[in-house]
Amino acid sequence: MPRVELSPAASDLLAMLWGEHGPLMFHQSGGCCDGSSPMCYPAGDFITSDADVLLGELDLGPADAGRTDVSGHPGASSEADVAGSPRIVPFWMSAEQFAYWRHTYLTVDVVKGRGSGFSVEAPEGVRFLIRSRLIEE
Repeated sequence: MPRVELSPAASDLLAMLWGEHGPLMFHQSGGCCDGSSPMCYPAGDFITSDADVLLGELDLGPADAGRTDVSGHPGASSEADVAGSPRIVPFWMSAEQFAYWRHTYLTVDVVKGRGSGFSVEAPEGVRFLIRSRLIEE
């Protein structure tokens, strides 16, 4: 069972951001301030280690050079986005934070408002956030 998914709004935003920045990744540290929010970076800009847990890989669907998202931005604008190529966004969490969240199912969503300046969505006037629910066994 996957542990993390995207809301439709988060999926649309990620498709737009992928078109601007190329492949992406999430990391949630659980630190203070915005550290408890999921941070979106260009893939590889945040170095993960054995102190992090890969919770899942979020599938944006294949690149389609002709597609635009709901805001009219191209869904695939980089040369790396060959039509039909997969767009996978790994979601990492610090192992320490995961110890607290291990019984939850996470949905990455997006809301209006500024989050951290380090996360790639910040200039868009929105921020990613986590909605959680208990995993029922």
